[in-house]
Amino acid sequence: MSWWGKLIGGTVGFILGGPLGALLGAAMGHSFDAQTMGTERLSHSGLGGSERIQTAFFTTTFSVMGHLAKADGTISRDEIATVESIMARMQLNVQQRQAAINLFRSGKKADFPLDAVLDQFLSECHRRADLIRMLVEMLVVTAMADGEITREERHILAAVCDRLGFPRSEFDRLVRMIRANRAGRRRSDGNGRERLKAAYDTLGLTPRASDEDVKKAYRRLLSEYHPDKLVSKGLPEEMMKFAAGKTQEITTAYEHIKEARQAR
Repeated sequence: MSWWGKLIGGTVGFILGGPLGALLGAAMGHSFDAQTMGTERLSHSGLGGSERIQTAFFTTTFSVMGHLAKADGTISRDEIATVESIMARMQLNVQQRQAAINLFRSGKKADFPLDAVLDQFLSECHRRADLIRMLVEMLVVTAMADGEITREERHILAAVCDRLGFPRSEFDRLVRMIRANRAGRRRSDGNGRERLKAAYDTLGLTPRASDEDVKKAYRRLLSEYHPDKLVSKGLPEEMMKFAAGKTQEITTAYEHIKEARQAR
């Protein structure tokens, strides 16, 4: 049974407690008082460590997405379309989709406890770097939905990175990579120079990189985004398709660079 199946068969918000439990309980239409439950019932909620991490990741992702989308005062159609695209790619069922929408709406509220949510996420995911990077990337994708990151969005993303201990250098690399992927899709019918530049940006390289550097960057990125590896560390299976899409982008970029170099 998936993490979601165990979740709806258990005690929902009590599985996590804290701000994430409160957000998830509200998103699923429940109201719980964790102080009244006791540890015995908690221990029989049916979730193991992996499912608990998956639940925390799902809850954090969609609620912080909502908070970020509201950063500049308005939520654009492009941002809504991006979140809907992520949900579609994840193939959420009706209940999961509604819970994700409700979490997104909770994140838009003025009293959304961003720091508390991030602190609990760190604790639940045991500070696993791969999961932190995936969360930050999904937030950057949301922020860049309408073209570029606004000053208000950048302020929140900087606060998220600092709270999660995610290096600014890695954040900048993610932004360049996502921008390159967007440019590559727009320029798929463009000239070869533009497409090649987007491919190098996707791998975080410049045309001056050696063949060995290209190969190392490709292997490192494939390892970072390998879906099976991420799921084993706690990424919800429904988000595997997002990671799989990233591996396809990385492979396409690598193959394009190889072809360009062989043709020289």
